[in-house]
Amino acid sequence: MQPPDSTDLDITKRRFTLPFADTFSRWPWWAVVAAILGVLLAWYFTTDETYSNILRIVGRGIGITLTVTFLAYTFSVILGLIIALGRVSRNFFIYQIASFYVEILRGVPTLVLLLYIAFVGFPVLVQWLNGIGRWIIETPITPLLGLGSALEGLVLRDIDNTVRVVIALTIAYSAFIAEIFRAGIESIEVGQMEAGRALGMSYWQAMRYIVLPQAIRRVLPPLGNDFIAMLKDSSLVSALGVQDITRLATLNAANTYRVIESYNVVAYLYLVMTLLLSLVVKQIEKRMSRELNDKS
Repeated sequence: MQPPDSTDLDITKRRFTLPFADTFSRWPWWAVVAAILGVLLAWYFTTDETYSNILRIVGRGIGITLTVTFLAYTFSVILGLIIALGRVSRNFFIYQIASFYVEILRGVPTLVLLLYIAFVGFPVLVQWLNGIGRWIIETPITPLLGLGSALEGLVLRDIDNTVRVVIALTIAYSAFIAEIFRAGIESIEVGQMEAGRALGMSYWQAMRYIVLPQAIRRVLPPLGNDFIAMLKDSSLVSALGVQDITRLATLNAANTYRVIESYNVVAYLYLVMTLLLSLVVKQIEKRMSRELNDKS
C-alpha cells in the first residue's frame, strides 16, 4: 500500500480545520490583550483612591501634552517639506543650506536641542529684537514707533515656555521629517517629472502637481510613526517646567512620595495614547497598500 500523497494530507488537514480558525489566526491578538489589560488598569485606577487622585492630578496635563504635540508636529511637517524641497533643489546654495540644516540638527540630541533653543537661542533672539526696536525708535518712522517700543521692551520672561518648546520641537523634528519627504520625492520616477516638463510645466509646477501628491501618499505611514515618536518625546518638555503629564507626575511624586503610583499612571497614559495612534497608523498603512495594489 502506497503512503498518502502530501497533497492528500493537506486536503485532510483543511477538512478538519474550523472554517473560522484561519480568520482568528490573523487577528491582532496582541491588541486584544493590550485592550483587556488597559480596561482592567483603567478600572483599578478609577476605583482605587490613591490612583484615582493621581490620575485626576496628572490628567490635567493631557491637554498640554496633546497641544504641544499637535502644534509642533504641524509646524515641523510644513518646515520639513520646505527643507526637503531645498534638499532636492538644483540650486547649489539652496541645497547646501538645506543640507547644513538637516545634518547639524540630526546630530544633536532632542533634549539638548530643546535646552539650547530655550536657554540660548531665545535670549539671543530677544537681544536682537531689542536692538531692532531701538533702531526703529531712533529712525524717524512714525507708523512703526509702537512696534519699536514693544520690541525694545520685550524681555525673555514674556515668552511662555510652551511657545519655546513648540518651536524647539518643530526645529528638532523638521530635520528628520525633511529626510522622509526627500526620500518620498526621490522615490518618484524621474520620467514623471520629465513628462510634466514636456507638457510645458515649470520645475515647481511639475513638483507641485505631479511629484508631491504621489510622494506625500507614499510617506504617510512614516510620518504617522514620527507623530507617535513626537508624542513620546513631548515628555522632554517637562525639563523646561511645562505642565504636561510628566511634569505633573514628577511634582506629585515629590509632594506625596507616591513615586511608583505616579509614574505608573504616566506610563499608562502614554501607552494608551501611543497604542491608539499606532492602530490608526496601521489602518492608514493598510488602506494605502490596498490603493497601491488596486492601481497596479
